[in-house]
Amino acid sequence: MAPHVTIIGAGLGGLTLARVLHVHGIPATVHEAEPSPAARAQGGMLDIHDDTGQPALRAADLFDAFRGIILEGREATRVLAPDGTVLYDDDSSRGRPEVLRGELRRVLLDSLPAGTVRWGHKATGVRALGGGRHEVAFADGTSLTTSLLVGADGAWSRVRPLVSGARPAYIGRSFVETYLFDADTRHPAAAKAVGGGALLATAPGKGIQAHRESGGTLHTYVALSRSQEWFAAVDFADPTAAAARIAREFDGWAPELTALITDGETPPVLRTLSALPVDHRWDRVSGVTLLGDAAHLAAPNGDGANLAMYDGAELAGALAAHPGDVEAALTAYEQALFPRSAAAAADGDELHELLFGPDTPEGVIALFTAAARTR
Repeated sequence: MAPHVTIIGAGLGGLTLARVLHVHGIPATVHEAEPSPAARAQGGMLDIHDDTGQPALRAADLFDAFRGIILEGREATRVLAPDGTVLYDDDSSRGRPEVLRGELRRVLLDSLPAGTVRWGHKATGVRALGGGRHEVAFADGTSLTTSLLVGADGAWSRVRPLVSGARPAYIGRSFVETYLFDADTRHPAAAKAVGGGALLATAPGKGIQAHRESGGTLHTYVALSRSQEWFAAVDFADPTAAAARIAREFDGWAPELTALITDGETPPVLRTLSALPVDHRWDRVSGVTLLGDAAHLAAPNGDGANLAMYDGAELAGALAAHPGDVEAALTAYEQALFPRSAAAAADGDELHELLFGPDTPEGVIALFTAAARTR
């Protein structure tokens, strides 16, 4: 009989693990630092891949529910030059439907038995007790002891130090996040530039990436290859000044592109990008493992959420396939995890080089064109 599984983190990976465990009749509890499901916005659009995210949702018996939240037409992709010239435009389907991250999280949460997620349980420390057992301490002063602990707690995982001394390192690039609302009416030039799906406008060391979400919402990530000290000198406490400072890095770009920065209707948010070593792995440690960003944080490339969900489904499947032998299950899971995540991280580094390296945008256009030929 499988032991009760203790999961730290209610992101997509941790919730997928809990759901697939439930499908197999294996009990689990998810401990989440946030006080409620609505405590914060859950990010933007996700394209759900046919080789990772979609199989995970099938394993979770949630594929029909997933199909119900797809935003049609959002797979469209266009690349613009800094002056606004359209260099590449493809509105065809790529087999990777787009959904809002928050909606996908809601589907997963709704599929779990009441009480599975313990909100307001921020893990502050984890220690080994021997014999594969671990104690988790929470910020509210409570603690628990478990014989099967899974760190699904993201980039700065509290669980990771049990198995690995690796820490994420800054990749030399950050994103600044902005939103425009009701853009078709209020910001028509920017809305026309973005089109129906995703926009990329890149130059060496920088870029503007935007996505049409539900309705007329445009969600933008401005990429800049600058030091952490450079960003620290930007006064994000003054939203107008911060937006102006970021936009200055795009002087001479088309106004419909820079409007995605300067006309933002929420304060610009700095997203510092860090990554673990591409080949991050660890020796088997009894009673504990990792998934998602806790295991393989990488430069963002569209794979992160998909891999986290796939990790969760694969781990649950391994536990179901090895009843009564947790170590065999964790060994099988990790043996497949390490090469899979290393390959994805290497792909992410390659994509960032295409997007922001010296050969952009020609390199990324060639990538999209080649991918279109294989569909």
